[in-house]
Amino acid sequence: MAIRIIKTSDSHFDALFAEILKRGEDDAGNVDGIVTEILLNVKKRGDAALLEYTARFDNFTTTSEKLKVSEDEIEEAFNAIESDVKKALTIAAERIRTFHEKQLEESWASEDEEGIILGQLVRPLEKVGIYVPGGKAAYPSSVLMNTIPARVAGVKQVIMVVPTPGGEKNKYLLAAAKIAGVDAVYPVGGAQAVAALAYGTETIPNVDKIVGPGNIFVATAKKMVFGVVDIDMIAGPSEVLIISDGSGEPSYIAADMLAQAEHDEMASSTLITTSEEFGRRVSDELSRQVEKLKRRDIAKASIDNRGVIIIANTLEEAFNLSNDMAPEHLELALDEPEKHLEKVNNAGAIFMGHYTPEALGDYVAGPNHVLPTGGSAKFFSPLGTYDFLKRSSLLSFTKEAFSKIGREAELIADVEGLEGHGNTVRIRMGEAI
Repeated sequence: MAIRIIKTSDSHFDALFAEILKRGEDDAGNVDGIVTEILLNVKKRGDAALLEYTARFDNFTTTSEKLKVSEDEIEEAFNAIESDVKKALTIAAERIRTFHEKQLEESWASEDEEGIILGQLVRPLEKVGIYVPGGKAAYPSSVLMNTIPARVAGVKQVIMVVPTPGGEKNKYLLAAAKIAGVDAVYPVGGAQAVAALAYGTETIPNVDKIVGPGNIFVATAKKMVFGVVDIDMIAGPSEVLIISDGSGEPSYIAADMLAQAEHDEMASSTLITTSEEFGRRVSDELSRQVEKLKRRDIAKASIDNRGVIIIANTLEEAFNLSNDMAPEHLELALDEPEKHLEKVNNAGAIFMGHYTPEALGDYVAGPNHVLPTGGSAKFFSPLGTYDFLKRSSLLSFTKEAFSKIGREAELIADVEGLEGHGNTVRIRMGEAI
């Protein structure tokens, strides 16, 4: 394994960096046809199609009657997990709940002018579907991160779907579902599960919003059903960008980069440092530490294909490159990171200092780990309580208040050629129409 080391002073740096910026692009076009067929089939045939795809893709044969995971199975899983793991998940859930309670919004109304009341009515979504990955690895933390903000927002029903290869249910996922407050769990995944949540089947109810990451088929399906339901975002491979001035321990940086690399072969790990000597020490640490990972083959492929160490001339240049990349996870491995925070414009989550590894944010810190990837932090935010709330505008005018600005509305309507709009004002003014 050998990570690339490039310098911003290299004559070909701009071309290399342009390629790095393309990390968020995918080849969804290659799966569009497959996903479209799955969506239409499930929409038309419901459970029958869902069960057929589950048998084909997950080697799991079941029936509509047995599709929903029973409360007894969930309780059994909760009781079966190790006590220290149960405690860790409970602590994480409490911290996630506390953080997301601070994001709650309230309805408001104001009477800034006599006879006029304007405001906003805030209400939770009714039903939400959460997609939890269950293929290469199972992530109980994803259950907590996707469910708890919805519960804090006041969502009445949370439906969880999770791929279950071979029909083998993961006890940690089911335990996390109980801790987080999931209402129903269905052991199905893939584009077919997204279709079931979007359109509904005889067994699975349709929802208002689908959240949670998945593979390219899931991401493409979410993109296609947007409009029928809302979605959180289109999540791509995980990524970390670390800015270092050469302070701290190279071993810490290498460990943080490998933590991303072990996710999957398409994950990207980037270090931007002003010290070439420090960068090369990190490279040596990567080679040493990767051999100790159980998922070393995945991590090596990720580092070889998507890993890079960039040697910048100044920290200012490093932050400019970071803002261009708009990373999912940004670590400021600096002695005084707070002094540089104003330089950050685009990042999903910001981890400050030498003792704030991304793993804390993944599991127990409290902020959500569902973050924008592939540069979409330029316009997307982390998943939060606000994602499960909807807002309605409030307007109320008395007759006297209406008469003060009615003519202006009438004039604008006439300019736009919408006579009927203008008539709604004229008739209230006592004019014949």
